Amino acid sequence: MRKRVLSGILASEETYLSHLEALLLPMKPLKAAATTSQPVLTVQQIETIFFKVPELYEIHKEFYDSLLPRVQQWSHHQRVGDLFQKQSLKVRSTKECKDLTVSLKSFFFWLNVCVCFLQDLLKHTPSSHPDYPLLQDALRISQNFLSSINEESTPRRQSMTVKKGENRQLLKDSFMVELVEGARKLRHVFLFTDLLLCAKLKKQIGGKSQQYDSKWYIPLSDLNFQTAEESEPLPIPQAPDEELDAIKIKISSLRSEIQRERRANKGSKVMERLKKKLSEQESLLLLNSPNMPLRVHNRNGKSYVFLISSDYERAEWKEVIREQQKKCFKTFSLTSMELQMLTNSCLKLQTVHQLPLTVNKDEDESTGLYGFLNVIVHSASGLKQSLNLYCTLEVDSFSIFVNKAKTRVYRYTTEPKWNEEFEIELEGSQTLRLLCYEKSYNKAKMNKEDGESTDRIMGKGQIALDPQMLQGKDWQRTVIPMNGIEVKISMKFTSREFSLKRMPPRKPMGVFGVNISTVTKRERSKVPYIVRQCLEEIERRGMEEVGIYRVSGVATDIQALKTAFDTNNKDVSVMMSEMDVNAIAGTLKLYFRELPEPLFTDELYPNFAGGIALSDSVAKESCMLNLLLSLPEPNLVTFLFLLDHLKRIAEKESVNKMSLHNLATVFGPTLLRPAEKDSKIPTNPTQPITMGDSWSLEVMSQVQVLLYFLQLETIPTPDSKRQSILFSTEV
Repeated sequence: MRKRVLSGILASEETYLSHLEALLLPMKPLKAAATTSQPVLTVQQIETIFFKVPELYEIHKEFYDSLLPRVQQWSHHQRVGDLFQKQSLKVRSTKECKDLTVSLKSFFFWLNVCVCFLQDLLKHTPSSHPDYPLLQDALRISQNFLSSINEESTPRRQSMTVKKGENRQLLKDSFMVELVEGARKLRHVFLFTDLLLCAKLKKQIGGKSQQYDSKWYIPLSDLNFQTAEESEPLPIPQAPDEELDAIKIKISSLRSEIQRERRANKGSKVMERLKKKLSEQESLLLLNSPNMPLRVHNRNGKSYVFLISSDYERAEWKEVIREQQKKCFKTFSLTSMELQMLTNSCLKLQTVHQLPLTVNKDEDESTGLYGFLNVIVHSASGLKQSLNLYCTLEVDSFSIFVNKAKTRVYRYTTEPKWNEEFEIELEGSQTLRLLCYEKSYNKAKMNKEDGESTDRIMGKGQIALDPQMLQGKDWQRTVIPMNGIEVKISMKFTSREFSLKRMPPRKPMGVFGVNISTVTKRERSKVPYIVRQCLEEIERRGMEEVGIYRVSGVATDIQALKTAFDTNNKDVSVMMSEMDVNAIAGTLKLYFRELPEPLFTDELYPNFAGGIALSDSVAKESCMLNLLLSLPEPNLVTFLFLLDHLKRIAEKESVNKMSLHNLATVFGPTLLRPAEKDSKIPTNPTQPITMGDSWSLEVMSQVQVLLYFLQLETIPTPDSKRQSILFSTEV
């Protein structure tokens, strides 16, 4: 990404140099004519019009010539910060207090662009890199210089200042989804030091440069996040899960096609067509995925709603706005001319230049991690008062963040010690986020903001999932700083090619990793005891648990239950009654995942994958039901027992947020994923995009198979033998 930003800087410098060269061409003949009896312009006029052009040309030519070879011979350790620092100091030395001439107007525009590029470059430069302090210094010099030009420029530029001597600066900007009369609209939102501006990026027509249309703005002095009368939840139009899943399938398929085209070195027209389709699908997913409301209100009574993908982003926006409101100016209104000028400036000032789509990334950028991430949340320090605290973990998938795990509440302490381990499935994930909440037990004081009762966020932080750092087998310990609080965690990553292996049975006793037919025969049951016990406990107290089966349970609890079931511990039911219900759900998923052969069997798996792809609904039903009834008796009865349970879970969707589709997403790969020898997943680690996307396609096929059976009202049983199995009360 650093190389990509630097390439943008080189392109900008090239354009600026060509502009300066164009100014230098008429300068020499005009100077020569100035000493004749009939001068076109006087020497004084020439110096004013072409103010500092030769000096600026020499400075930028030297900078361009120095930067170009470093970018051409690029490596991650390449240093460029010294060039930017030197350039900033030289440019500052050219300053003189004059009107904005042709050359200075051009220079002012270039400097705005340069500041934006420097901000981008800093964002993608690790703080440990030797360039970091040099780039910080260059940015500081450039911003101070820009501010001084603003203050000394003519009154025509005063619309960019709030009042004399106080410049309006951009604090934060991002692409967001706005809810407008029940429809989702993609917006670019800009937070300035005194106002929030919502804009729409115009489509480029006829090669014209991009422009923004302002939709609305609110002075920060007039902005608040809630009104007293807002207590009802906001109705949010949501695309069906199946629709979003279909988009993900298209995205994965297009990514695989692009990778194949890249390897085949085919024509760029084919590649451009595929990239355009990918951009459309990724934008569609980005538009339809977020469902968490962020409401802002203007004191004049007008309200606006953004949809955010996670609590992390919502809290981030609120924090920055509230902090700025403490030092905000009095209320004001912009004239149409001022609003237009401010909107025009957004194109130069924006720090986020593109939607977070994979199609916008460089070829050599990481495509994320696929597999399982084990995270231990150890402890927190830095709290100033005793609180009831818990943490949640989020990871990204398809550029959308999803809550994956939650620690227990550690009661009334300044130093919580959770020491809880979680196993989180990664699907092209690049970032781990951690949020620390204060649990509210007083219903009267619960926060009603955004129409929901929520606990208070005490801190939040995130860490990049660096494949280099996580490639070893050892735990990696790190600290995540957040608003004065520090949370200690450890991480260990298992890549997909290892995490997806089903192991052959290695022990005659126990239940984990043992063939289901062996277990049911030993127990003289139709459904394994572990399945019955887990489902019974979940139905007793987990039916209304938000994210049941999706949210990870504590790994140590899961391992304790695994050992108890394997050793036939008589106290297992007592243990379960005292454990978090997510750990019991995790134990059940682990049991199915560790079966030597999937519940749907290795032999029938390709047929299920082929059957679900049939377009004829009658043929599909016939094929899928015949395949299901071909399963061995223990597999079939266990599946039907689980199927009824999952349908009962989905009946409580309004409370537990687990639809049939969500449950199919969780259990599809667990019940269908074949043993490694039968999997179609490539294992070449040098082709991460292909690996990731073909895996995604296979997983989605498995999800669709389970969803098909979940959506059937009944399972027809044509023969009397099967009839006795299916409707037997003895399990």
